Amino acid sequence: MTIAANIQSIEDQLPAHTKLIAVTKTKPVALLQEAYDAGCRRFGENKVQEMTEKQPLLPADIEWHLIGHLQTNKVKYMASFVSLIHSVDSLKVLQEINKQAARHQRVIDCLLQIHIAQEETKFGFDETEAEALLNGPELDQLPNVRIVGLMGMATNTDDETQIRREFRSLKQLYDRLGNIQRPNVAFTELSMGMSSDYLIAIEEGSTMVRVGSAIFGTRN
Repeated sequence: MTIAANIQSIEDQLPAHTKLIAVTKTKPVALLQEAYDAGCRRFGENKVQEMTEKQPLLPADIEWHLIGHLQTNKVKYMASFVSLIHSVDSLKVLQEINKQAARHQRVIDCLLQIHIAQEETKFGFDETEAEALLNGPELDQLPNVRIVGLMGMATNTDDETQIRREFRSLKQLYDRLGNIQRPNVAFTELSMGMSSDYLIAIEEGSTMVRVGSAIFGTRN
């Protein structure tokens, strides 16, 4: 199937409230342009350097999403244009995003990454840490960031029951933390689900699925 056909096939399965983020890491600009021509406007990159290299070569109306682990020293390179950072996993990263957003007179939307998988390799807050951050005084000093929801990655397993349980726990946390009322907290997005498990994620309430190989084929 073509990229356009793959995108259409996925879009046909998405409810109206769920957005497709095409995961474009390691893919050449020509394939991103093909996805764009097929109607895709939201691209997710894992590495800031790769995103900043591709961004000027593609149409200006693309939303760029940073979905990989973010180091503080990389924030400045994308602060002028990034649409949403899915992978905020510490207060320190959030403070740097705020600093760089202020330099560009922007407010940058962010998701808190929550560790839901039974794997030590995944980054993210636990539930207690996320709640403490969202209720803590430090947020008052960060007017140039807006926390719009949560992101999580399920365990890399064939056990659909476990994947569903992890997504469901994240949705429950999202619903609970979404009641927090603060000027720079406004939950609208729950980013969960990738090529292997996005259908389960949709059933469990995802508003954003991050799909790469199901669009572009397996990575080399």
